[in-house]
Amino acid sequence: MNVFLRTVVDRLVRTGNLTVTGPDGTSHSFGDGSGDPVHLVIKTGRAERAITLHPTLALPEAFMDEELDIVEGDVLGLLHLVYRNMGPHGSIDASWTKAADAVRLAVRRLQQVNTIGRSRKNVAHHYDLSGELYRLFLDDDMQYSCAYFERPDMTLDEAQLAKKRHIASKLKLKPGQNVLDIGSGWGGLGLYLAKCFDADVLGVTLSTEQHAVSTERVRQEELEGHVHFELRDYRDLSERFDRIVSVGMFEHVGVNFYRAYFEKVATLLKPDGVMVLHSIGRSGPPSTTNPFIRKHIFPGGYIPALSEVLPAIEKAGLMVTDVEILRLHYAETLKHWRQRFLANRERAKAIYDERFCRMWEFYLAGSEAAFRWQDLMVFQVQLAHRNDTLPLTRDYIGKCEKALAIHEAAHETAPPRAPARKRRKVSE
Repeated sequence: MNVFLRTVVDRLVRTGNLTVTGPDGTSHSFGDGSGDPVHLVIKTGRAERAITLHPTLALPEAFMDEELDIVEGDVLGLLHLVYRNMGPHGSIDASWTKAADAVRLAVRRLQQVNTIGRSRKNVAHHYDLSGELYRLFLDDDMQYSCAYFERPDMTLDEAQLAKKRHIASKLKLKPGQNVLDIGSGWGGLGLYLAKCFDADVLGVTLSTEQHAVSTERVRQEELEGHVHFELRDYRDLSERFDRIVSVGMFEHVGVNFYRAYFEKVATLLKPDGVMVLHSIGRSGPPSTTNPFIRKHIFPGGYIPALSEVLPAIEKAGLMVTDVEILRLHYAETLKHWRQRFLANRERAKAIYDERFCRMWEFYLAGSEAAFRWQDLMVFQVQLAHRNDTLPLTRDYIGKCEKALAIHEAAHETAPPRAPARKRRKVSE
């Protein structure tokens, strides 16, 4: 283990029980011996040098390429140990890594030039993977966003249904109103709103895979007169809507386009309309996208601080009528996803390969760790044009949730299984 990497790890790991074995076979121990042991084996000098210079990218890449193994503990345990020592807003204490972080912060806007063409390409990288892969770990409705755990003992399916119920209640929908779903995924939320409120829903997505599945679900549920999903960018829309909802899409907008996003929303939302925006955010100050996530998982993605979002809303002339922070809900959601993925790992490997499975394992564990021990959270922002559009208190949200729960129980049917689509290899 080279002296530079050993110095960095020694300065970082003050508590915990970490052992690192280098390419030469020599092992070194770090920390005070507390907690569950974690043992890394770095197999090549190339991986060791890369981790020394750029640990946040090179360590997961070495794991993906089988140049690094975790022989005791797992990815989540390793990240827990690291984050315990870093703190929620910390960083690795090395001058060259701090300098690199400063450069990445300075050029982050160049990494988020999400034009319509680039947005389509970025979406395809992640969301046009095989639907068979997502069915291995998502709930039956294929909700690929933070669930809402009203009780800690909820199943994933129950918590995802509670999420839809919670968002629908904040929209304060009335029968017959029209709804725009920006980033409609596999269609579950749009179908739910149409069925529960007799609403007319337009869902737009840039994912050909998701569009095909959601369109087929409309046909299966015989809702062609109420729900339409289109392969379309929200920036191309000109209609006006009573309600707008967007779940898990804002993370792909990019900080350069926040003002344009909300200005467009303002033109699409009727004068007495309501919007609910559900997005991953950070409780700390503005930062950069994790290099591993940006390169391998969500190119063009960025997780904003509220201090970056609220000024763009204000400049667009919209009014914030409610903000809710969901703290550990996504950590629990990711825990379910990670456990389901690992239980079906061999099936995922048959769809793709071992490298993909190791990449996905690191992604799910890393995301859970960031929500559990760092500064990531989820925010739900409710927007309107006027300050008299919604009731004076939030009581209506809980009342609507209870009414929806009764409605769901009276019309309890399993959502139709999303049809299988052809397998696709991941594009690196």
